[in-house]
Amino acid sequence: MATTNSIKNQMIQQPTSNTPIPQGNSVKALLQNPAIQKKFNEVLKDKSSTFTSSLITLVNNDSYLADSEPMSIIAGAMQAAQLDLPVEKQFGFAYLVPFNEKNKQTGTWEKKAQFMLGYKGYIQLAQRSGQYRKLTVDVLYEGELIYWDRFKEDLKYDMNAKTRDEVVGYFGHFELLNGFEKTVYWTKEQIEKHRIENNKAKDKRKLTGVWASNYDAMAQKTVIRNLLSKWGILSIEMQKGVLADDSVNDFDDSGEVNRVDVTDSFKEEPTQIEEPSKPIDSETGEIIESTADDATANYYQSASKSSNSK
Repeated sequence: MATTNSIKNQMIQQPTSNTPIPQGNSVKALLQNPAIQKKFNEVLKDKSSTFTSSLITLVNNDSYLADSEPMSIIAGAMQAAQLDLPVEKQFGFAYLVPFNEKNKQTGTWEKKAQFMLGYKGYIQLAQRSGQYRKLTVDVLYEGELIYWDRFKEDLKYDMNAKTRDEVVGYFGHFELLNGFEKTVYWTKEQIEKHRIENNKAKDKRKLTGVWASNYDAMAQKTVIRNLLSKWGILSIEMQKGVLADDSVNDFDDSGEVNRVDVTDSFKEEPTQIEEPSKPIDSETGEIIESTADDATANYYQSASKSSNSK
């Protein structure tokens, strides 16, 4: 998968040509760089121009993403390109989400873009393998669940028996062409336990970021990721998607690869962090007694509204 550092190295090592390299460090300028253009052309072929144009539009229409370090946006977009997934929010296949990362050398917070697979992206990658006859993930509301036998994997439900709009659990199911089937069911309590255990924020129980703005989508993604990564057929493409999801791959000066998992650790806006009047937690970068990250919440709320309007 592409990393910020690997793309920078390609730019440095590119052969000298008479074509002037665009000045500036904007996403648009970087996409005009011959080395970066070549990389996207190699990956996307004739779809490269359309993909990069949609990336520029995405950044221009998203003030939160536009504040992120441009090369991290390019690297995240390249991860989506290598999986042949669009990054437009309304499709829900893949996202470029801004987050704050603490620079270990300078101690300052830097905003970068993170590649994140949506649950639709997992479904898309699985379908491409050509091995799945059926694949689904969904929610169950109060009154719909009849019973669940986890040993026999027997899930009984009645979609017409809903009594309230309160979600009680999430299920995933697939059937392969060879007849192998697998069903998983996670209660709301199990999802919450998983979320809290994997939350990197100081207050682990607090709903922040994507979980605050689109809980059900993140819960369904948790279920289908568990279902496919444990029991599904994982093509090379699917394996790359699982490894790239919810992480940023980069290198420090020693050459060590750092995998940063930021699913639940979105920080406050840099403009807020820099305000001296607000107390900051020096370890997490969070504003003490602040609300959830409005930037990330708004990002996913706009994505959800766009998707629902389709």
